[in-house]
Amino acid sequence: MLTSLQLYDPFAETAVESLLRSCCRPDRGDRASPRGIRVDVSESDRGYLVRAELPGVKKDEIDVAIEGDQVTISAEVKRAEAPAADARVLRSERYYGSVYRSFTLPAELDETASQAKFENGILELELVKKPAAAGRKLTIQ
Repeated sequence: MLTSLQLYDPFAETAVESLLRSCCRPDRGDRASPRGIRVDVSESDRGYLVRAELPGVKKDEIDVAIEGDQVTISAEVKRAEAPAADARVLRSERYYGSVYRSFTLPAELDETASQAKFENGILELELVKKPAAAGRKLTIQ
């Protein structure tokens, strides 16, 4: 069961924090901030299915690393095109730069059997659980 999944996102804000921050400081629409990578994780007997939102990212700009039971997704969001030299930017809210997400799952993962697909801004990871190691019987001397 996936009840022991613990996600930590240092960039996440609660609704109350966001409301208090917006009341105490002016809106800075000229400075975009990363929204983070939002994920959905489901579990089956064989492994985990992770769907991550990465809008505006190209497939070759995504890195996925698996170490034991930890999964790390990172990507580079690049500006599609720069504004024209004679254009004046009135507002820029879209984020351009690096995004990162790391989380731990309850079971060790088999990185060689796991697969990743990316289509329409959604990264889909099929993460296979490592089979449990067989116990060793000790000989009593």
